[in-house]
Amino acid sequence: MALLRWKDEYRIGIEAVDYEHRELIDLINRLHEELGGEHAKLTVPGFFGDLLKGISAHFALEEKFMREHRYDQLDQHKNDHERLLDEIREIMDAFEHSEELDSPELAARLDAWFSRHFETYDARLHDKLGT
Repeated sequence: MALLRWKDEYRIGIEAVDYEHRELIDLINRLHEELGGEHAKLTVPGFFGDLLKGISAHFALEEKFMREHRYDQLDQHKNDHERLLDEIREIMDAFEHSEELDSPELAARLDAWFSRHFETYDARLHDKLGT
């Protein structure tokens, strides 16, 4: 079962950004599926690595777009990106050093991590650009 589902309110209106948001949701959902797998301790670290790379590239694209459009909340948005990257690294470290896999807790953290940014910073970006 999918952890995250695409919602219209996640839409920024910038095709490349919206596409990457959908891709990140798909990757998080695949990671969530792997967490329930028999060999999660072996397969999940690779998914985390892919997720971190994808998120870093996506944030760079968003920040480039915000600079080009002289978005007035770029610094705040960028700071939240940095906080999110730190959080995903903490989630990765906690997974790597855990003796037991707590899939529901990890899933809840990933869901909160992604949804909170979408519902605040990305929603403001969408409102400001009026797309």
